[in-house]
Amino acid sequence: MKRTALILLGGLLVAGSAHAQLGVKAGLNAAVLDGDNLSARTKFKTTHHVGVFYETKILGPVSIQPELQYSLQGGSFKSAVTNFDTKLHYLYAPLVAKVRIARAYVEAGPQFGFLLKAREEGEVVVGEDENGAAVVASRARDAWSRYEKTDMSLCVGAGFKLIGGLSVGARFVAGLSDVNDANRITGLNDERLRNRVVQGFVAFQLP
Repeated sequence: MKRTALILLGGLLVAGSAHAQLGVKAGLNAAVLDGDNLSARTKFKTTHHVGVFYETKILGPVSIQPELQYSLQGGSFKSAVTNFDTKLHYLYAPLVAKVRIARAYVEAGPQFGFLLKAREEGEVVVGEDENGAAVVASRARDAWSRYEKTDMSLCVGAGFKLIGGLSVGARFVAGLSDVNDANRITGLNDERLRNRVVQGFVAFQLP
């Protein structure tokens, strides 16, 4: 039974390799860092992503698509004393299963990411002048030590195949990991941060 399953799996992979397509994709992100016990209001920030993928047909309308994707994420934070943007640069490896319905398709799967760079830029209230007005200073700093170095997410999406190898699509990425650095968490009321991203993209697949 085990041998039969291995032979069947090998046959599917060999058959799928004859129907595999390499592609590239690029698009925009609407990214935010959401979570629990946040001390500031958060809002989505427009960023971008770019990547490569390899779609392999498995059986009928079903295919598997591993990807390698660079994605700039993060979000904007605002409170009574701060107003700043967080920029998190990730390298992600999504693995999605796709089901095609005519020219349309739906997809879902996990993705694992590595943090490449983190930076925070914005303004902070540092005091008051003689008239009682707030004194604001600009701040920019490397934030690598403030965030976890890995991120696990779940992505779901849909798209439409056009002519000439082109396609358009959208994907929602829900972070499953708390990306706030664990060493900074000391109590139950500390901030928990998770990536939330809505992606829109254009892709091109080689014939």
